[in-house]
Amino acid sequence: MMRHVLILGGARSGKTAFAERLALGSGASPAYLATAEALDAEMRERVASHQAGRAGRFATIEEPLALSGALQRASRSHDVILVDCLTLWITNLLMTNRDVAAAVSELGETLSRIEAARIILVSNEVGLGIVPDNAMARTFRDLAGSAHQRLAEICDDVYFVVAGLPMVLKGAAPEA
Repeated sequence: MMRHVLILGGARSGKTAFAERLALGSGASPAYLATAEALDAEMRERVASHQAGRAGRFATIEEPLALSGALQRASRSHDVILVDCLTLWITNLLMTNRDVAAAVSELGETLSRIEAARIILVSNEVGLGIVPDNAMARTFRDLAGSAHQRLAEICDDVYFVVAGLPMVLKGAAPEA
């Protein structure tokens, strides 16, 4: 059975680079499941830069909303799937008035069923700062925190990345 992984960290903490190293060392057929939507010029530039940086190393799957279904499909042909990132996925769900708690529950159930592929989830830890000044931001922070707690229960390994250094919160020392 594959060991699923949750990687948390702040913006530009090195969590994605760590996740990519871990993924590339974990399997022969890695996939990169991207949740970002390029809705403006700056985001289109970011997405293009990320795609160019991983070209030839990962098969790319783009899915902003139906994460569980995309994971199930990808696990049939890939032995490791890096999901980047859960906080963008939660944002996408919120912006389309979806039930985030139900989607996280579905994701947890999906992870519990996938045994043929290693799933590496990347997410921003957003709850370490000040309390946001508006209801939507507080809702987002709370939903992300709840999602992280639920997924940390399910994942075998959980890391927190600071300044490019992964700290073990649960499970084995990093392989990357």
